[in-house]
Amino acid sequence: MASKILATAIFVFSFIPIPARAQSFEAGAHFAASQWSEFDGNDLGFGLRLTWKPSSIIGVDADLTWYPSDFPDRIAFTRSRLEGLFGVTVGPRLNRVRPFAKAAAGFLNVGETPGAFACLAIFPPPLNCALAGGDTLPAYEIGGGLEIDATARTFIRADVADRILQYPGPTFDDNFAIREQGFAGHALRFTIGGGVRF
Repeated sequence: MASKILATAIFVFSFIPIPARAQSFEAGAHFAASQWSEFDGNDLGFGLRLTWKPSSIIGVDADLTWYPSDFPDRIAFTRSRLEGLFGVTVGPRLNRVRPFAKAAAGFLNVGETPGAFACLAIFPPPLNCALAGGDTLPAYEIGGGLEIDATARTFIRADVADRILQYPGPTFDDNFAIREQGFAGHALRFTIGGGVRF
């Protein structure tokens, strides 16, 4: 559903006539802290973001984040993760500050386990066992943020969002509840960084 809304918004906004002087591009880097709805611990990473702003109100983002460490800390089922999110921000510019709402869709690629990972030979398997061989999960984000101009061409940006991951099924969770079909989990994702406008 979120991906259909995002695609529709991009399609509609692409036909709005915008003066060339209002357009801008941004390139930035960020630090990310994400949580998983089904597992404890924070997932820390860093990434790059490219943004096209057809106007001062609308931004179209392409965001790649790499989480390099094993997750979770105790018995890791994944070596590293790569997340790609593509979305839209909408918000007014108020002098040097731009508060915005955002929606994005993309993927989270879960790398294979870093070493030996013992799993029970049962069906359905625990969720961490289902992910231990590597998988690519659909990912969505709904939230908002704040962009502050540091100079005429540089900015600081912070985003807070509900990250929605579509987990595979059938599996069972930590409470031994069986999830017959794939299911969605909601958790917090926070990024902070800066960049250059050109």
